[in-house]
Amino acid sequence: MGRLFESLRRDVRAARERDPAARSGLEVVLAYPGFHARQIHRLAHALHRQGVPLVPRLVSHLNRALTGIEIHPGARIGEGLFIDHGMGVVIGETAEIGDDVTIYQGVTLGGTSRRRRKRHPTLRDGVIVGAHAQLIGAIEIGEGARVGAGSVVVGSVPPYSTVVGVPGRTVGVRFPDDRPIARLPDPEAETIGLLQDRVGDLEARLADLERARERSGRGVGGRL
Repeated sequence: MGRLFESLRRDVRAARERDPAARSGLEVVLAYPGFHARQIHRLAHALHRQGVPLVPRLVSHLNRALTGIEIHPGARIGEGLFIDHGMGVVIGETAEIGDDVTIYQGVTLGGTSRRRRKRHPTLRDGVIVGAHAQLIGAIEIGEGARVGAGSVVVGSVPPYSTVVGVPGRTVGVRFPDDRPIARLPDPEAETIGLLQDRVGDLEARLADLERARERSGRGVGGRL
């Protein structure tokens, strides 16, 4: 029982530390749906592990109705999870979430396979997943990684890296020490930049041709 209370206190601390709008622990306990969803999932997961039929899914269904957050009873969640706002979050059956993970609203930890095996993402300690990001399949998001809002990630992500886009691609590495973020080469962005420069050059040449034609037209009119 003491371990449970310590786990509850850690969930409250996680919300207070990561949400500047949280004014007190009591406010978190009474008015944070992400906190409520985590605690209801504890019950559903315990029943699921004991092999109780149907009831865990009913508890999970109640959780979704009350909080807007859908967590399958089979999902394994570590300590200090913070689900901010939370509406629309979906966490699948074989998803695994480490300690001190932060998930924002609309995030999906989904699967692609119909087979009864590992088919949902694994999030290691300290991962941050931005709003409406979609993480699909039995992929691994490494420790301390960050997934940008709206990203669609279908491949594993190295630790301490930052992933953005559709499909998600690694654009930087955030080292766990005090070193600055390392920006990685982005071939797609470089190609787009080159195309933009080329279009600018063509537009300038076209403008020069238009001015030359206008001058030529005025010269002909003057001679007539």
